[in-house]
Amino acid sequence: MLASSRLLRSIALAASLVSAAGPDVRAQDGDKIVRAQAAVAIAAELSSGGGITKLTLTLSKAIDARAFVMERPDRAVIDLAEVNFQLGAETGRKREGVVSSFRYGLFAPGRSRIVVDLAQPATVGKIETVTRPRDGAVLLSVEFQRSDRDGFRRAAVASDPAPQARKASAQAEATDARPLIMVDAGHGGTDPGAIAATGVFEKDIVFGFAQALVARLESGGRYRVRMTRDRDVFVPLSERVRVAREAKADLFVSIHADSIQSAPQVRGATIYTGSEKATDAESARLAERENRADAAAGTESNEGPGHVADILQELTLRETRTFSSGFAKGLMAQLGPVMEMSPKPHREAGFMVLRSPDVPSVLVELGYLSSKRDLDLLQSDAWRADVTGGMAKAIDAFFGNRTSLMRPNPPRRSAAIAPVSP
Repeated sequence: MLASSRLLRSIALAASLVSAAGPDVRAQDGDKIVRAQAAVAIAAELSSGGGITKLTLTLSKAIDARAFVMERPDRAVIDLAEVNFQLGAETGRKREGVVSSFRYGLFAPGRSRIVVDLAQPATVGKIETVTRPRDGAVLLSVEFQRSDRDGFRRAAVASDPAPQARKASAQAEATDARPLIMVDAGHGGTDPGAIAATGVFEKDIVFGFAQALVARLESGGRYRVRMTRDRDVFVPLSERVRVAREAKADLFVSIHADSIQSAPQVRGATIYTGSEKATDAESARLAERENRADAAAGTESNEGPGHVADILQELTLRETRTFSSGFAKGLMAQLGPVMEMSPKPHREAGFMVLRSPDVPSVLVELGYLSSKRDLDLLQSDAWRADVTGGMAKAIDAFFGNRTSLMRPNPPRRSAAIAPVSP
């Protein structure tokens, strides 16, 4: 009776959350915008038996679900309508049957996703939705059946979900010739990034910082500013690059935070620029880890710009990287007085988000979630104000005397942007 009472209170809470969501939650259905209230998930449980592992969600209302499997790494992906996940911090971390763990979150506007890491090959079985009469809870269950490698591979090939990329935000008016700064908050949605011992996610830390940087830049009125993601949503790495290029961004700043749990004494910020050859082994490992973000979120990696088609594009790429390095040096000069920098504050590595051939780009690792001191600062409003102020000064210096940018309808123009020496 006590358990039933708790469940009823949970359902009531879910109903209130749905009501609070109101009519502004939207899902994209082709060219038609459908207004809908997001379902609320109040529990997620794993059970196993007879070679079948079942994941069951307790929801405030029925929603559609589809699932498929993917290789390298082995995982199952469950796509849902938008869900407000009200689950405990430990949800999804315990192994059960063929499932080693699972993670969840907003994947795209109007869509949520659960990524299930598989301990062994398994295919998706029945997907069922039932309503429990006694309390009105909606139970959505997805079954996973053990499989051999060949069967799993055939299922993965047959699935081929080809998810649609996130749509770029609307372009600014053509008459606005102010430089466009693209601020990229790393990770998001089903991809939490690094996780502190306290349970704090990198995706939340860097999103808050990115919002503060955007506000700082917009307050001066000198720039147009956009974000690659404006909420807790997953955006594929190649999509971040595409959005910046199609918008003809003049500068791309990607915000991240690192973690080395085995070395909590390591701290400080590092600024990265793109290169096929990493500065050192640590930078190469970090780039490799960041470049796996698409796989962690259940999408196929699309590396975007890579092969240099002709000598003109090669020259553009070289020039763009020169501008990127120039901005990185100016950024170091402005950030050094206001934050702790790592022993090698400027490094190079093959980050996918830094591969645009015509948009100067940097990736800033603000600090280490594994360092208590860095983590405290990363969550400090005063520290954030100082650091975003330093970044704004570096951006001002970078564009300070670029009068060629202030003309109507400028073409894509990495060659027109030159760094200002610090």
